[in-house]
Amino acid sequence: MSAAQAPHPAWPALSLAAWRDTYATLHMWTQVVGKTRLALAPMENHWWQCTLYLTDRGLTTTPMPAGERLLTVEFDFIDHLLVLRTGEGTSRRLALVAQSVASFYAQYLAALRELGFEPRILPRPVEVEVAIPFAEDDQHASYDGAAAHGWWRALAQADRVFKRFRSGFVGKQSPSHFFWGSFDLAVTRFSGRTAPRHPGGAPNCADYVMVEAYSHECSSAGFWPGGGPVDEAAFYAYAYPEPQGYAAQSVRPAAAHYHPQAHEFILAYEAVRMAADPDAALLDFLQSTYEAAAIQGRWDRASLERR
Repeated sequence: MSAAQAPHPAWPALSLAAWRDTYATLHMWTQVVGKTRLALAPMENHWWQCTLYLTDRGLTTTPMPAGERLLTVEFDFIDHLLVLRTGEGTSRRLALVAQSVASFYAQYLAALRELGFEPRILPRPVEVEVAIPFAEDDQHASYDGAAAHGWWRALAQADRVFKRFRSGFVGKQSPSHFFWGSFDLAVTRFSGRTAPRHPGGAPNCADYVMVEAYSHECSSAGFWPGGGPVDEAAFYAYAYPEPQGYAAQSVRPAAAHYHPQAHEFILAYEAVRMAADPDAALLDFLQSTYEAAAIQGRWDRASLERR
């Protein structure tokens, strides 16, 4: 293997086959915590109040209001803890270990009650084909700490580059944030125009959720750890509504391609990891797919972009 082909040390290997069970369990655990944010945080456009955010140790809800009180919940993938903190300085810590979703859910609700919080949450997952109620889910019970840590490291690299990409846009755009329903990190730009009503259709998810999420014309990009339209970790990009000619646009780098069933451009994580300059490869993908949406969709780029 030549030096140019060696993987960059900051971008860890992320084989779905090596951590599929842990991924499935973590997906459910993040849904439990994410639904707390949905219950407590005030509504924002496109459900942005629901998302989680990268930290130097894992993922956080950021402070959530409950009356005059504050609650923060953080996944720590270094010490492998779930940490609940209040604005008064009280806290609870739960070990992240191999255990069922049902066990995690019971311990989490108990910790919330001990701290004086009882948010009303939908007690089952969304955006998955099989939605086992959390209290009954003994099927998902894996936790490989090294694999979870590696996934978080990959997320951290993607988040860092996504934030660089955001700096070139002055129009309305989302933060770089983690959606626990679809288990992906995403960043979205908007043209400023409303969009046609979204048809919905996400599994175990009410159509009005997608209607709100896609109320305005957008170009979105993100990162899956695996299990999306291609069964591997990958970056993706799409436009809603998809403008005519979008799929035929040439995007960068050469490893990127359009997936006709998913209606998205795809760039394998491994192609980024193995690139001579991973940051440049990913920024190329983000910029060129955005330009495909903006040019074909006739966005007012002069007023939306920082030059």
